[in-house]
Amino acid sequence: MNRVVAVALLAIVLGACGGGGGTHVAPVVSQHTVSSLQYSKTASITLQGRYLGSDMTAQAGSCTNPTFAASSTAERAVLNCKVTAIGTIDLVVKDATGQVVYTAALAVPKPQVVLITSVGNVVLELDPTVVPVTVDNFLGYVNSRYYQSTLFHRVISGFVVQGGGYTTGMVKKPGQLAPIALETNKGLSNTEGTVAMARTAAPDSATSEFFINLVDNLSLDYQSAEKPGYAVFGKVVDGMDVVKNIAIVQTATNNGFANVPTEDVTISFAVQTR
Repeated sequence: MNRVVAVALLAIVLGACGGGGGTHVAPVVSQHTVSSLQYSKTASITLQGRYLGSDMTAQAGSCTNPTFAASSTAERAVLNCKVTAIGTIDLVVKDATGQVVYTAALAVPKPQVVLITSVGNVVLELDPTVVPVTVDNFLGYVNSRYYQSTLFHRVISGFVVQGGGYTTGMVKKPGQLAPIALETNKGLSNTEGTVAMARTAAPDSATSEFFINLVDNLSLDYQSAEKPGYAVFGKVVDGMDVVKNIAIVQTATNNGFANVPTEDVTISFAVQTR
């Protein structure tokens, strides 16, 4: 065999086996698991498979800024992103060449919050699609643990139970955030079991305080620009019996405030559970 032919054959062999620059090995994703997928929080999605690399990219719709964790390996890649909407997230994973190697549909449910109180638990389901500013504000207080050790400080049987701003002795709890814009006239009504933001006479003044409607309080809905109403942002899905038990506690005037329970009804903790 002459030298020219030998060199040509060597080039063919090297090209076939990836020598002289290497060949691209496409990632293979066999499955995914989700350890956290809650509205307003960072989701953690684990991909399992082979040849998973740091050069993979992902698109995840309303789960923004999808980024693979530095701890990812060739067999296990962890994708983190911030969930900004409820509903279906279409996950698309691509390799370094832009080729799609995996797709999945992930479901984000409406957020739920459990109020752990001194008389029982109340579960609230929130509606961020209709009133995102109000829901995000409430979840901000929940996830910062602001509601810990606050009271249901205003109880009016046949009307509302209100809480989220005072501690024992009707002491205003510090740390409230800036007031939010009023989101009424959105199709949500102050019916029995719904939860809405309390506010002053100024429409855009709600901060941390909220109330649960004990009956249909349609007079609290949007009537006009002069009577803009109170923003409903969710409803009780479990524990309405607890709310009704709060509604019948004995009340009195305390530190200048009317309709205050004579024995503290405390929100020990509020936690987002989904």
